[in-house]
Parts: sequence; C-alpha cells; structure tokens
Amino acid sequence: MPDSPDLLVIGECVADIVRLPGAPDRTHPGGSPANVAYGLARLGRGTTLITQLGPDPDGRLIEEHLASAGVRVLDDGSGAPTPAATVDLDEAGRATYSFEISWTLGPVAWSGEPPRHVHTGSLATAMDPGADTVLELVGSLRAAATVSYDPNVRPGLMGDHARAVRRAERWVALSDIVKASDEDLRWLYPDEAPERAAERWLRSGPAVVLVTRGAGGATAFLPGGTVSAGAPPVRVADTVGAGDAFMSATLHALASHGLLGGQARARLRSLDAAVLGDVLRHAVASAAVTVGRAGALPPDEEELAAALTGVPVTEP
Repeated sequence: MPDSPDLLVIGECVADIVRLPGAPDRTHPGGSPANVAYGLARLGRGTTLITQLGPDPDGRLIEEHLASAGVRVLDDGSGAPTPAATVDLDEAGRATYSFEISWTLGPVAWSGEPPRHVHTGSLATAMDPGADTVLELVGSLRAAATVSYDPNVRPGLMGDHARAVRRAERWVALSDIVKASDEDLRWLYPDEAPERAAERWLRSGPAVVLVTRGAGGATAFLPGGTVSAGAPPVRVADTVGAGDAFMSATLHALASHGLLGGQARARLRSLDAAVLGDVLRHAVASAAVTVGRAGALPPDEEELAAALTGVPVTEP
C-alpha cells in the first residue's frame, strides 16, 4: 500500500461497451468509482484506487487509462474477468445499462498512514460478497478520513429492494458527503419526493447531501437550508460518467477549501452556503464538460476553470 495518498477510492472498474443507433460499438474505460478516481487525478489530486481488474484486454485498457491520469491502482489479484457493461444510448444521449459483472473483493489490510478522504459507492457497496469488504475497510479508515458515498443505483444489480435500501441507508449514516441523482432516490423511495428523501438522509448523519437532476442542475442540502446550481447549456454527446465527474469535482473543490480529512470534519459540518455554492459550481461545470464529449472523460484543471463561468448559484 502507498503511504499517505491524498484520496482513496474503492470500487469497481467496468469496460463500457457503448452502442449508438446506426454506429459501431465503442469500448470505453468505466465503472463509477474508477471514473471518480480518474476525474480526481485529472484535477491534480493524488489518488489511489482499490479495485479488481482481470488479466484481459479490457483490464489492460482500463489500467492504462487510469495510469494516464496518474491514478495508483491496487488490484486485489483475484484474476476474475474484467466486468463489462453494455451502454445503449438513445438519440438524446440518454444511457441504459446491462451488465456482466461480479464483485468479489477480498480482505484488504491497509498499512501506512491513512488517506485524507475515502470515496466509494455504486456496485462496490451493493453487490455481495465484496460489499462487506468495502464496508469493513472504510469503517477502519473513517476516524482519520472523511467519507463520501454515491449509491449510483443500477436497478438490475441491486437485488432485493428492501435490502438495497437498508444497505444504502447504512452507508449514508457512515458518510460525511453523500451524492445521489433524483433517479437514484426515486428508485430507492418510489413513494417519496427526492427532496424529502434527501432531507431525511441529512438527518441521519452526513454533513451535506447533494442531489443531481441532470439538465436541471443540482441542489445541496444542509442543516440550515439548501443551495442550488443550474446546469449551463451544452450540446450533449452522451451522459456517461456525468455523475462521476460531478463527484470528483465536488471532492476537488472541498479539498481546495481544506474541508476533507478527519481533522476537518467539524469544519465540514459547519459548511456555509457561500463555500458550498462554489463547490456546486465546480461540480456542475465538470458534469457539463463531460456530457459534451463521448465517454466518461471529465475535465482537467484548465478545462474546469474555463467552464466555471456562467454556472448560476442560488440560495433560498
């Protein structure tokens, strides 16, 4: 294990096979946690990813992709095939997914100094047997590191609905920062408005709950109220990786404000609306850049800085 990584991401890598009407298939490196790690590294953050990669062409493609941004990859060495997802895109660039994936991450013993922040979510926190390993590892690091979680719901892989909700709520209670799309919340709580679900999650422990709404922008829920950011107009190539780009830019901006790490937890919990507005501007701008080009390709620091202009932020 490397000593003192800035940020640690735990979760799956997936080969995204993208299908567009009337076009040949394209394979892109993907997987929500892997995309977040890649986005963080693109923004200059020292990032380590604990994952599973197979000894196959898709595994090599993903490993080279992550290395190109500077992500340090720690593979569990299981030798299982690299997971794959088929992403069918309609004429508007909206994505639907089908999967060939397993998550069997074995026990991981962390040595050396703990990371400043740990991010996880998606299938890595929802699929057995690896989900329990992730929970144990994050729990062991939480005293020294802040924690973020994104359920990134994939309905076909979530298993029993009631169990999936209980598991998501356990992660929410463990986390300092939670991000979910309105679609995630509607699947988890079909009889409850996403805003009400976010407010209830906030009361269970996180410092902030972020809800994304695609072209409708995003809203951050704090104990003292909400802050929202509109999405800038953009010509959509596809929506693959947009939520992950939002997440990586959120963590990048919070780190820039000195709000990540166990010692910063109290400051994070007294986050004011002005700082959160800046965080949201970065996150929404990052997602906008990503949807404007094919695949999960988030911006680097220069691209993100250029995209910040014109992102409206409102407080109630």
